Amino acid sequence: MTDISAVASERSRARLATRLGLGDLRRLVLAAFEIEAAERRLFLWLPVAAGSGAISYLVADREPSLAYAAGAAALFAFLAYVLRERRLGRIIALGLCCLCLGILSASWRTARVAAPRIDRIEFATLEGFIEEMDFRPTGARFVLRPVKAEGLEQLPYRIRLTISRTPPFEAGTYVRLKARLLPPAQASLPGGYDFSRDAWFARIGAVGNVLGRVEVLASQAESDPVTRAMMAVDRARNALARRVYTTIGGESGAIAAAMVTGKRDLLSEDTKEVIREAGIFHIVTISGVQMTLVAGIFFVGLRMVFALSPMLALRYPIKKWAAAAAILGAIFYDILIGSRVGTERALIMTLIMLGAILVDRQSLSMRNLAIAAAIVIAIEPEALLSASFELSFAAVAALVAVYEGRAGFAAERRAQTTARAPEAIRSAWRERLALVREKLAHGPAALFFATLCATTATASFMAYDFHELSPYVLIGNPLTLMIIEVFAVPGALIGTLLYPLGLDGFVWHYVGAGISFVLWAARLIGNMPGSTIRLDAFAPWAIVFLAFSVLSAVIWRSLILRLTAIPLAAVGIYGAVSAPSFDVAIAASGDALAIRGADGKLAIIGQHPSLFAAEQWLRADADGRDPHAAITKDTCDRIGCVGILPDGRAFALVLDRAAFAEDCLRADVIVSPLYAPIGCAAPLIFDREKLEETGAVTLVARKAGWAIMSDRGPDEDRPWSPAPKERWGRAGDEKPADEPTGPLE
Repeated sequence: MTDISAVASERSRARLATRLGLGDLRRLVLAAFEIEAAERRLFLWLPVAAGSGAISYLVADREPSLAYAAGAAALFAFLAYVLRERRLGRIIALGLCCLCLGILSASWRTARVAAPRIDRIEFATLEGFIEEMDFRPTGARFVLRPVKAEGLEQLPYRIRLTISRTPPFEAGTYVRLKARLLPPAQASLPGGYDFSRDAWFARIGAVGNVLGRVEVLASQAESDPVTRAMMAVDRARNALARRVYTTIGGESGAIAAAMVTGKRDLLSEDTKEVIREAGIFHIVTISGVQMTLVAGIFFVGLRMVFALSPMLALRYPIKKWAAAAAILGAIFYDILIGSRVGTERALIMTLIMLGAILVDRQSLSMRNLAIAAAIVIAIEPEALLSASFELSFAAVAALVAVYEGRAGFAAERRAQTTARAPEAIRSAWRERLALVREKLAHGPAALFFATLCATTATASFMAYDFHELSPYVLIGNPLTLMIIEVFAVPGALIGTLLYPLGLDGFVWHYVGAGISFVLWAARLIGNMPGSTIRLDAFAPWAIVFLAFSVLSAVIWRSLILRLTAIPLAAVGIYGAVSAPSFDVAIAASGDALAIRGADGKLAIIGQHPSLFAAEQWLRADADGRDPHAAITKDTCDRIGCVGILPDGRAFALVLDRAAFAEDCLRADVIVSPLYAPIGCAAPLIFDREKLEETGAVTLVARKAGWAIMSDRGPDEDRPWSPAPKERWGRAGDEKPADEPTGPLE
């Protein structure tokens, strides 16, 4: 094991050489690499390489060749063995091998979850088990595990449905119902959130609405034991969520139910907006903070209980006993809250830290975080593109980097005490710098500095995923953490344990008091000037540079290598601010579009536009309006809608074939979920056939035409985004057999 003091002394000598000008840049960089190698930091880049491979697979236009990736991985592994005596060659070969392994992991995951999915609107009669039920203040959303389906050619593995009335049954019920089904929605913007991809990995083959009543039947099919256990857990979570919600009541009750059980559907949009504006939306997500606190309560509490016995404390490893019990407690907590992707990542990180205690290793280290990331890449590589993964890992990496920096600073101070540098090179500014560093390592300043680092590390991902930043998060986060530590997590544990006995009411009131205070503070922060900075969408390649900037800042320990984060961040920021704003956004379904008006704001056009798509368009345009306020229906009639850009170019949204005769002659751009007739004279047409090829589209108005960006690549063909079916050419105005005849309602 590397001696920390020796490494600290080596780092001090490298900085001394820099100050005295005793070497060129190449020698300084090589010396920095020696330090990184001595501290075994190069290992941390291997999960980064594997993650890069998994992301490359997920964003590729075509399905990568498994044989090619497997052969390349084997070749690079062999080269790493051959070059084991040449460190640089070995590192490069290992990195490329991990890159290929990331591609293999994502490919294997895609093959494992493959399941049928519908490709057009369908009406069907379904029978099956309700696998998961999420109650709302009015109605519910649930996941159906279908057993039979009338009207479908293929039976999806899972179907997510919405019902307008609150049902009187729970998960595990065998039901028959009629539903209007749609394919999982594609991205509303090029490079935007792609629900279709997430649905593929969740094995959801259709989404839709329940039509009429739901008939409860006696089960004629048996579900597997794992599914039955998951249904039982969901019933328990819903029962506990209702208990918390009804006991506390109102917004505080909905937030408490989400914090305790992970059930967020009881939250109103106003409540979500309040905590989002304050930058503390993470309080309603079961994140690493809650998981770590739960495990910490088990670990610290049990260790204190064991320490009450002098015999146990002196003769037995009570620290390891407490760690083992905390592992079981963390697993139980993960099962209780539904064991979803975000909580599983937090659980993996927590188990690795507690496992390090069992084997007498340092529990909080960047190495453990890298191992956790590698496990996630191996099990659920699709999670790398989720906001929860990016935010949680970036924040934890920043906090670990701060912790390691404090430990390194303490080791360096000890090294300087035993072997001081010559007094000639000491100066007053060095003493002041050391004083500042010491203050940042201890006390309230340390908490503020750690929060600042975590906020900075997650800022680029917040801007990319949500198009907004919260400057006052430095106020909201410490406050939130305090409430979670004092009220939420202890109350959740005690209340859950007392719930079967019916003695939990006073606990939830205690939790609700803390949450009410958080809501009061959130409204206060949200009403402050500049509480939310809204940002335009930026080029996807920019986030790559911003991500590597964060990685360089948290992984490297040498200052000269950490400075590489600056040019990486500069390129990423340039990509973020230089991307042009779009003037028109067209939904992949072709039934709605957003068009910029004379006031510079987007107007949403369509008879029944998707509120989710409208919200995505407004957020990408740095517009904080409610989607309902942006929808314009006075330009629509029953067969279509029209929109005019400030420069006079006209758009026609055609919802009935009867409108083509007039709109094809007068409109500059035709948008339609139908097939446009062959003789349509509009200069630019985005009909059903074209949108199947392009997906969602954005247009930027130019003097000589349009700058067009599409969500789908020219030859894209992925399991969650298959290539359009080849059809016979249409003659004249012939209508395809699967196209509706009347206006779309």
